[in-house]
Amino acid sequence: MAFLVTGAAGFIGFHVTRALLERGERVIGVDNLSPCPDPNLQKSRLLLLGQYPGFTLHGLDISQPDAFAALAGERRHIQGIFHFAAQAGVRLSLENPYLFADANVRGHVGVLEFARDLPGLKHLVYASSSSVYGRNTKLPFAETDPVDQPGSFYAVSKRSAELASSTYSYLYGIPQTGLRLFTVYGPWGRPDMAYYSFTRAIMEGRPVSLYSGRTLSRDFTYISDVVSAALAVFDKPPAQGTARVLNVGSQRPQSVRRLIEVLQEVLEIKANIQELPRPAADVEKTWADISALFYLTGWRPEFELVDGLSLFVRWYCFYAAG
Repeated sequence: MAFLVTGAAGFIGFHVTRALLERGERVIGVDNLSPCPDPNLQKSRLLLLGQYPGFTLHGLDISQPDAFAALAGERRHIQGIFHFAAQAGVRLSLENPYLFADANVRGHVGVLEFARDLPGLKHLVYASSSSVYGRNTKLPFAETDPVDQPGSFYAVSKRSAELASSTYSYLYGIPQTGLRLFTVYGPWGRPDMAYYSFTRAIMEGRPVSLYSGRTLSRDFTYISDVVSAALAVFDKPPAQGTARVLNVGSQRPQSVRRLIEVLQEVLEIKANIQELPRPAADVEKTWADISALFYLTGWRPEFELVDGLSLFVRWYCFYAAG
């Protein structure tokens, strides 16, 4: 089977692409290769993927209307799409909302326009975010909760993509599932994420910035669990003309302070914690109700925080040393 994976050089797209290639599938990767905090990390991901004969990469900016013209010859082959290309970062979205409108809204529409002309498409699975729950206070977050009070423009862009998918499914019969991902972490991850930057700061003896409040917590979800969820969902497409959303989380929220404590234990280094006021765009708590995903696929997360962070630190020490 041939899959299109957007954001193939990114964190989640890389891991899903690698899992598909390990299964013997053919993957057509798309990425705009935009500047990132660690360009060597991006290059290293692509070097690994390039070792698989079933992988091809196209450097495309999917927010441009004619971007997918380069894939015209692949239309009849593609049976599955994993759409992970996006601009991430809650606080960055407040500084540059146009960037997020282009990447996350226009880019999503570009994928939908391409998908509607694929004769053999079985399922389009795309990344949404727990951020769409915004200022909701009822916990845990469930897919049936209202999502009309976003707390950042990043959340706006992701919710807009969900609404676009619902419309395209209704109009053009595209089976789609949006994965509302909860704080994904693990090897090959994004350097701007807290677990990654905390690890680097602790190892380098620099202060770790912790937003004030002992109730600040996240539903940390290890990358391998996200990959297994995405693949399980793909195999269970909704009825034609239907779009749905599903939470993907550990269902075991942990305080950010606990995250630092575990990193200290794993690294055997004391952190120098510097407390700062919490930005308004950062929600206080996230917690996923994953019952819908379980009933559909039988999926359950396997990794506890201490196990996932141990694997991340082992990878980080190897990567940093290289």
